[in-house]
Amino acid sequence: MSKITETFDSAGVKSASQADFAKVESAERKGPKLAQEDLMGDERNLDTILGIPVNIQVVLGSATMLVANLLKLGRGAVIPLNHRVGEPVDIVVNGRVVARGEVVVVEDDNSRFGVSLTEIISAQNSLLDA
Repeated sequence: MSKITETFDSAGVKSASQADFAKVESAERKGPKLAQEDLMGDERNLDTILGIPVNIQVVLGSATMLVANLLKLGRGAVIPLNHRVGEPVDIVVNGRVVARGEVVVVEDDNSRFGVSLTEIISAQNSLLDA
């Protein structure tokens, strides 16, 4: 049985609890084979995460202009974007580019646009863009 000592930081917060040590000791006793209840708990946690909604945006392009020019815009004005026709658009999830694709017309309803994915951005590359 290991000895448990409590340490406190300058704010008086305990750095480790007996429960933390019990979890470590329990994991050491189990070894590489996980208990069935641990796997079930992981699945429930994953189900919770998979149920979280995320905001997806398709960025057709962007533009920069002076406030004076912005105030001159009226109905029918065209704002040129930095992307050209046919270039891939960015698919952004919660502020991070995760994929690129081509704008398409949705077959079921010709009045809506969609995006056909052409490239999935790896998590490593996405982190470099942030």
